[in-house]
Amino acid sequence: MVDGERTDWSGWMSDLGRRIRRVREFLGLSQDQIARMAGVSQGAVSRLEAGRGLATPMLVVLKVHVVLTRALAQLDAGVVDDQLRDSLDLGGFGRLGAADKTGDVPITKDPELEELVELYHALTGRLRRTLVAVVRATARSLIKTPDAAAS
Repeated sequence: MVDGERTDWSGWMSDLGRRIRRVREFLGLSQDQIARMAGVSQGAVSRLEAGRGLATPMLVVLKVHVVLTRALAQLDAGVVDDQLRDSLDLGGFGRLGAADKTGDVPITKDPELEELVELYHALTGRLRRTLVAVVRATARSLIKTPDAAAS
């Protein structure tokens, strides 16, 4: 840290919480699932995502970080944004750089996939299943039709 430079810890924690929530939602995991995998309470995950984590023990932050990192590692390396992947070393969330126009750092390299994930999360349970069924059927029909996939 440069002399005289102060960190806005409240803002930093809010940003960290928002990013953790985006990654968790992208992975399709609930707060409860993350909490169980990390061995922490669902309330701790909720507080962390809400940016009320100044009083959150660092151990909780690290445990959640490890769970998310492991889950992202299961995805195709070509899908996850390089900047996000690089940031997933310990303390990496604080170094995430260029955000998009909404203030979010991309999770994937593909803006269209990002849009699909955002649309999916904007829907409720039954509508989510409908969207997935439509996308799945469309993708399968395009795979069977080489001419359509090439255009």
